[in-house]
Amino acid sequence: MDNPVKIASSGGRFHFDDDWEFYDTQIVSYEFPGNKMMSWEGKSCNPFEFYDRGRGSTIHGTKGTALIDRNGYLIYDLDGKVIKSMEEAEESATLNTVGVGGLDDYHMVNFLNAIRKGEKLNAPIGQGVISTNLCHLGNIAQKTGRTLHIDPDQGRILGDGAAMSLWGREYEPGWKPSV
Repeated sequence: MDNPVKIASSGGRFHFDDDWEFYDTQIVSYEFPGNKMMSWEGKSCNPFEFYDRGRGSTIHGTKGTALIDRNGYLIYDLDGKVIKSMEEAEESATLNTVGVGGLDDYHMVNFLNAIRKGEKLNAPIGQGVISTNLCHLGNIAQKTGRTLHIDPDQGRILGDGAAMSLWGREYEPGWKPSV
């Protein structure tokens, strides 16, 4: 996975009137090097099931579609035939705002075993950084109301100081992490 080169977001807090700080409705579009794009839609205000599975994602490519949620995945060919599938051994929550389940335990054990025993990471740190930044950058694009242009090598916002100011945070005295 590469860093994006451009991000735009539309949405807001349209349904719930409470103290939750983030959007209950949002669509984010990401453009990547090599004429690739990805769209993400969040609708926490609507419990409608996703392909009879709760929340999840679909990835549409030129050779088929992958349907992924916290309980497994299905890979379809272009004719709609399932050509590969996987189900998690332990069912995870998909319709609440916590989303805790077996995958969390699996990834945490793998991460700790990588530190303790040198086990190979199933989710490499570099890929985790990019996928996590996609969420943050989508929220920054939404908050600023602007399309963000991104350095594909570093994943940082280009030419927008106001957006870049949202990249970090101010810490209370004594709480700033140091390495």
